Amino acid sequence: MKSPFHVMIIPTLGCPSNCVYCWSSEEDSPVMTVETVRKTVEWLKNLKNYQVTVTFHGGEPLLAGAEFYKEALPILSEGLKHLEPTFAIQTNLWRMTPEIAKILAEYNIPVGSSIDGPEEINDIQRGSGYYEKNMKGFKTATENGLDVKYICTFTSDSYERKEEIFKFFMDNGFPLKLHPALPSLRGKEPEKYALEPEKYGELLVYLLDMAIKYINKAEIMNINDLVRCVFTRRGNVCTFADCMGTTFAIGPDGGIYPCYRFVGMQEYLMGNVHDNPSPDEIESSKAWILMQEFKSFVDESCKNCRHITYCRGGCPYNAIAPTGGEVRGVDPHCPAYKRIFDEIADRLDEEMYETSPGGMGYGGGNSASKRRRRKPGVTDLMHKIVMK
Repeated sequence: MKSPFHVMIIPTLGCPSNCVYCWSSEEDSPVMTVETVRKTVEWLKNLKNYQVTVTFHGGEPLLAGAEFYKEALPILSEGLKHLEPTFAIQTNLWRMTPEIAKILAEYNIPVGSSIDGPEEINDIQRGSGYYEKNMKGFKTATENGLDVKYICTFTSDSYERKEEIFKFFMDNGFPLKLHPALPSLRGKEPEKYALEPEKYGELLVYLLDMAIKYINKAEIMNINDLVRCVFTRRGNVCTFADCMGTTFAIGPDGGIYPCYRFVGMQEYLMGNVHDNPSPDEIESSKAWILMQEFKSFVDESCKNCRHITYCRGGCPYNAIAPTGGEVRGVDPHCPAYKRIFDEIADRLDEEMYETSPGGMGYGGGNSASKRRRRKPGVTDLMHKIVMK
């Protein structure tokens, strides 16, 4: 079985929107050339025993235009065919056109976009007119065969309106994937919109309750991932995994970074695809060494945590953003992760205990105890996720 490998291609750091908590640069920022795509393929072609996912991210990747994707996708698809490539894109949809949509649909590319709830809430955070432009792009994308799912960024302000936001996603039939606003390594006011870990933990527990209450209607992707982590005892998304060595981001000029969040920051540059660096050269970079330092820090600091095997200290970027790029702690959202992982694990243990013969844990259960627990629980949600 092939191991997963993730390459994020950042065609540009520019973006036409102006989200208050974001760091993206001006719309006319440099755009990746097709030659850089070819060099990316050359750099990756010696990989073996991996199944690669290529995600176009940004900035705003649609600023690269239809011609870029018309040329880049065949190059990547053919050049990496031994790695069975699949593709994805994260976009605000403003520049979605029928031509681009048809190109993406030809490669069965799922689309991730961002919207923070009802128009009023969304446009406070993402700028006046964002919602309308996004909905127009959504219509173009779906009419041309693309599947669109949304990420919702919760800030310290929008957290207070979580019920309205959840209702918006339910009413529109949108699966919900949430993202907490983070302190930025680039922003002038890095903490202004950041969601505090305690509030983030409460938000996750609230959404766990909603996922169970509306088990046949709601689709909350983060909750699914978190339940899957506890059930399988391993991380299933990059926040909860040792991502170093299996995730890279390629910047507009071909620079190689640990993740898209670091793109353009020279202190985290690991090489450039135009130089075709060897694994040894990548592993001798300061960024690689820093990420390994974080991994070692987690191994020691979190060794007594019940969740270490599937949390792994959270995201390295989150950990070093508040400390100027030094490893002094784990992801500051650790209290939120512990809160939700404890909640899921404790509920799962309790439900398994209640439904097992003689109350001894895992087992087939008896009808009397099952009748006592009429409401859905984490076990039902787990079953839904596994059977999906």
